[in-house]
Amino acid sequence: MIDPRVVRGVVGVAGLLAVAEAAGRAGLMDTRIMPLASTVVARAAGLAVDGEFLQDVSATLGVWAAGLVVAILLAVPVGVLLGSLPRVEAAVRPLIEFLRPIPSVALIPLVALIAASDARVKVTVIVYAACWPVLVNTMYGLHDVDPVAKDTLRAFGFGRLAVLLRVALPSAAPFVLTGVRLAASVALVVAVSAELLAGGAGGIGVYIIKAGSGYRVDLMVAAAVWAGLIGLAVNALLVRAERVLFRWHAARAGVAA
Repeated sequence: MIDPRVVRGVVGVAGLLAVAEAAGRAGLMDTRIMPLASTVVARAAGLAVDGEFLQDVSATLGVWAAGLVVAILLAVPVGVLLGSLPRVEAAVRPLIEFLRPIPSVALIPLVALIAASDARVKVTVIVYAACWPVLVNTMYGLHDVDPVAKDTLRAFGFGRLAVLLRVALPSAAPFVLTGVRLAASVALVVAVSAELLAGGAGGIGVYIIKAGSGYRVDLMVAAAVWAGLIGLAVNALLVRAERVLFRWHAARAGVAA
């Protein structure tokens, strides 16, 4: 059975496209600046079989995946360490709160001076942006562990490491995956933004730059639409993974609510 929320979302998007199409045809919008919705949809459909664009999509997904994996490998252990050691977290927290709001794209000129290639620049800024959601959610997940469960294991003679592996990490896992889901969306935005600012041999952002240089606004918008669709698909897959892997967490959250 189709999820009613999906149906409502499709109806909402269709309604928005219909309004945009009507506004363009009525002359309320300059179609040279903002093409008709039907034109954008047609161009987006054409890009799905455009070999050059598909190569650019592959390039974007490559740096996105590399940056996201590195961010997870860095942020999860650090989050576990800080979440397990309150005194260390209290000492490091001011630094985290200082660094976290800095826009990753603002670091591109600095990173470009240090990194040897465009790919490294993109991966570096993606890692910087994607680390924070994973790190913070991992820390919060460890804070949310049931203290009774930890005390019970300690009462049976289990040490700190055993409590961490048997209780803390399984309990924090849903929070970690939520952080990964948020980081995946952030990483995709930063990947395309880095391509727009730093350029490179390929990528969705590079394709948009090329389309803009030829005054093809329709292709620019169509490529941006595909970036949004990719982000939507990634988020949907990770939400599905959360529901399948951590049904117990969803049930507990529902009871708590």
